[in-house]
Amino acid sequence: MQKTMFSIMMLLIGFPAMSATANLTEALQTAFAMKVTTIANMYQQDVNNQGQDYPVVLQQYGSQELQAAMQLEQDYFDRKQASCHIGYDVLWSSQDPDYGQDKEFSVTTRGLVQVSLAQGNNVYYELSCDDSACKVVDVILDEDGTSLREHLLKHCR
Repeated sequence: MQKTMFSIMMLLIGFPAMSATANLTEALQTAFAMKVTTIANMYQQDVNNQGQDYPVVLQQYGSQELQAAMQLEQDYFDRKQASCHIGYDVLWSSQDPDYGQDKEFSVTTRGLVQVSLAQGNNVYYELSCDDSACKVVDVILDEDGTSLREHLLKHCR
């Protein structure tokens, strides 16, 4: 009888735990899907306009913090008539992007959206999402973790 009671209690405790795990997994899948969709839409917009969007497509999808860092870059250029940016199109990891190249979107174990470009480069995006939308918080430019936002904050003041 005691063994049966223990089994029933474990079942009662176990079901809510399994349900909570399923809900967490579903929430993570939804968040990951929102992140990937946001980045895929950003790339499609850039492809449609061949990189000619103004303001830059990345600013349109960027968080306030990323937009502020990108504004520092513009202010620096206006003051110094010199550039303090990375030196290439960060979305495409190239100075002369091939807008028709194949790309794959995935989510890393750290929750970053990885864009694998046909020429072999990867670009990583950190996003912040609420219930309805995601914003790009930062662009991680390489496997070493080089942050676009940190670069702009450091070099464009």
